Amino acid sequence: MRIAQQTSWLDLRSAVDELHKEALTLERHAGPLLEQVHPGQRPSAINLLHYLALRRRDHGELQAQLAAHGLSSLGRSESHVLATIEAVLGLLDTVTGKPTANLGRPATLTQWQGEARLQAHADRLFGPAPDERRVRIMVTLSREQGEDRAQIEELLRRGMDCARINAAHDDLFTWRRMARHVREASRLLGRPCRIAVDLPGPKCRTGALQRGPEVLKLRPQRGPSGEVLRPATAWLSENPGDEHRPLLPVSAAFLATLSTGSILKLRDARGRRRRWHVGEIADTAVEIWSNRTSYVQRGTVLSGPKSQGAVGPLEALEQLILLRDGDLLAVTRAATPGHPARAAYGSELASLATIPCEPPELVDMVRVGEAVWLDDGRIGGVVDSLTAEGFLVRIGSARPQGDKLRAGKGINLPDTKLTMPAFTELDEEALTFAAEAADIVSLSFLRDPADVHEVQKRLAALGRPELALILKIETREGFDRLPELLLAALRSETAGVMIARGDLAVECGFERLAEVQEEILWLCEAAHVPVVWATQVLETLAKTGRATRAEVSDAALAERAECVMLNKGAFITQAVTSLDDILRRMKGHQDKKSALFRALGVALAFSARLEPQSVGGDQPKRRRSTGQ
Repeated sequence: MRIAQQTSWLDLRSAVDELHKEALTLERHAGPLLEQVHPGQRPSAINLLHYLALRRRDHGELQAQLAAHGLSSLGRSESHVLATIEAVLGLLDTVTGKPTANLGRPATLTQWQGEARLQAHADRLFGPAPDERRVRIMVTLSREQGEDRAQIEELLRRGMDCARINAAHDDLFTWRRMARHVREASRLLGRPCRIAVDLPGPKCRTGALQRGPEVLKLRPQRGPSGEVLRPATAWLSENPGDEHRPLLPVSAAFLATLSTGSILKLRDARGRRRRWHVGEIADTAVEIWSNRTSYVQRGTVLSGPKSQGAVGPLEALEQLILLRDGDLLAVTRAATPGHPARAAYGSELASLATIPCEPPELVDMVRVGEAVWLDDGRIGGVVDSLTAEGFLVRIGSARPQGDKLRAGKGINLPDTKLTMPAFTELDEEALTFAAEAADIVSLSFLRDPADVHEVQKRLAALGRPELALILKIETREGFDRLPELLLAALRSETAGVMIARGDLAVECGFERLAEVQEEILWLCEAAHVPVVWATQVLETLAKTGRATRAEVSDAALAERAECVMLNKGAFITQAVTSLDDILRRMKGHQDKKSALFRALGVALAFSARLEPQSVGGDQPKRRRSTGQ
């Protein structure tokens, strides 16, 4: 719908009246869906439908005309769509003297009621926000924090409002200990803290790689001219669990023959002769040092002044596959561990680099030409061909020096129609634990409303139908079907959405991430559903203790959500302190965001599935993800 340059009051009234009719029409068509929504969530579901009707067309020019006439441009109507449209219609009726014939059912939510619903839903999901900060802070707990309640107490003092337990890692014993420590610390400090449990979901990952050699590289620290600044050091001990590191296990009898100043001779894994000096002698271990690099392996013989000893079992090196542009990688369903490419005589490859995938049935779903992204999008390629055991990926996006692929890394297939079950055996155990100990359960890798319904049914069977849900939007299909997923979530009394920006960027394209996260924020505000801003927030600070300018700006933008998630890191307490400070400062500067109403692909697609004969506007062209 286009508005002429000089639009009359009557033409404006007609255009806005059309918006009103379309909103009520989509609401009627969605009657069966609304009947399944929780009674307390019904006004929110209706407002979402009105917003979807509004966003089926490009209304940028109409907004400009309304603003030019001194009227609301509809740009902040997400939480109260019908009330805004009717307020504009009322003013236009007053000006034209020709009231609109029949508005149908009047709006149920005023501006203040819509905004208050979102705030109330956020309070119910995460608990009340602390003074001087509107946005809550969620922190992902590590195994170490689960073992030390004092660390959790410190996180609470610094500003943590919600503790996240990622059930894709660790085990039931560790999860229970984490939850117990959070509850104890919360009671001790008198500071509320919700517990959220992430279900693992049907995540596609690289499988195991063959074990590497049992070798330990010991090298000195050298200066710019090659001078030794600090010698290479190691500890000899009979106890594999000795706290001294790095550790070379040897027999107690051999240790007893050593004294400070003794010389040990050895041939390392390369056959190089090396001399090591005996330094400090502790209660359980003996320190040795050298100014030259040594590769010590299991079985290496150490010759001392009085006897010889052999190095015992060492931790195997982590195996990896180095991939460059143009390389082929075989992805298989086989249970046998993968391996790097193997060269034969004359440097010809004897076999391709190979890696299994989990779940193995994934290999039956891909087609030639479809995109494959590995390790959070660091390595990319396309399916080159199908094989009896899986498929070959032609690498086309890697650094010139190559990128290293390891076991347990994510596989994203944005072009592939995946038909894996959304609920796995791991999810069953994690959901049972969540029903026992948590306030929130987060659903991973959602693609279909049926995935949400399945968890809701299982929670009812576990006696916890009231347990709050968070929908993690991290797949292209999940984003494309966000309206239906939101309506499914509104069957529960309390629900939220997490923008899982890592996988979502890979699935939808990094160039589209900013656009996609905006759409999610708008749709969730229309549904009065609180949002968690997640993935790599202050990540460098949490891991290294120093923040980058870009991630501080990103953290400030998170003020537009209701909660921000921090991931694990050695400096997580500093990250919580910094985020708390940033959010307190931003509270006075920003509150959500005004926007121009271009047509949204998700709104058009939802309407087409619901009422295929009555969708207005031009269908946008298909891009990497359904969108503008």
